[in-house]
Amino acid sequence: MRCGVLGDPIGHSLSPVLHRAAYAAWGLAWDYDAHRVPAGGLGDFVDRLGPEWRGLSVTAPLKREAARYADIVSPTVTMAGVANTLVHDGGRWLADNTDVPGAEAALRERWASEISAATVLGAGATAVSAGLALAGLGAVRIRLMVRDSSRAAEAVAAIRRHPATPSVDVVSLHDGEVVGDVVVSTIPATAQTADLVDRCAGTPVVFEVLYHPWPTPLAESVLQRRKDRVLVTGLDLLVHQAALQFEQFTGRPASLAAMRSALP
Repeated sequence: MRCGVLGDPIGHSLSPVLHRAAYAAWGLAWDYDAHRVPAGGLGDFVDRLGPEWRGLSVTAPLKREAARYADIVSPTVTMAGVANTLVHDGGRWLADNTDVPGAEAALRERWASEISAATVLGAGATAVSAGLALAGLGAVRIRLMVRDSSRAAEAVAAIRRHPATPSVDVVSLHDGEVVGDVVVSTIPATAQTADLVDRCAGTPVVFEVLYHPWPTPLAESVLQRRKDRVLVTGLDLLVHQAALQFEQFTGRPASLAAMRSALP
């Protein structure tokens, strides 16, 4: 059987390392490779795949394309409008979003206290998943900080579709106030200015979804003051969402220990 991860860029992806480690733990002779697929190319790539293909991990910039491509979508994909998982089953492709439960698990692993409000930096596909995860963990107020507020409407609508119906507002990344118990960054490291990092300084929990390059300016600010702040990393998210994908692809429980031990 074959699986893989699609995206652009894709050379930095650690998904092959994680999934291959999970296969090895079970003694499965499955293949898992990375494939560069640019925006707009997901359908053409998947249409050429044979019956030996079982599952695909989908990363930027293809998560919205994956949701539209699938024959069947999970309730989470319907809510989010984005998918990071495609499973081939009986000639049909099923779409799911393991980023949402993966982000919930990653946060809960590091932070057991109540989350009533949170800030998300960015409004793309990963920001949507982060916002839904925060709502699932109890956040009743979620703030999106974005460079262009006109591009945030889709993310706001998706997060508001959560059954918990959190309030969602949008402010400028340039000068907006960071609120809540958690700040989740989904923006590039180059967008993390010194001023933005300073505005995040009072937040107890920082969830940096990037793992390359590392550390980002925001992550570095937490590492320097680790005593009184909690850092949730992109690798935490990657492992948890990949474990859920592995279980959907193979029908077997994933070994988080084996996957974590394979990371560089």
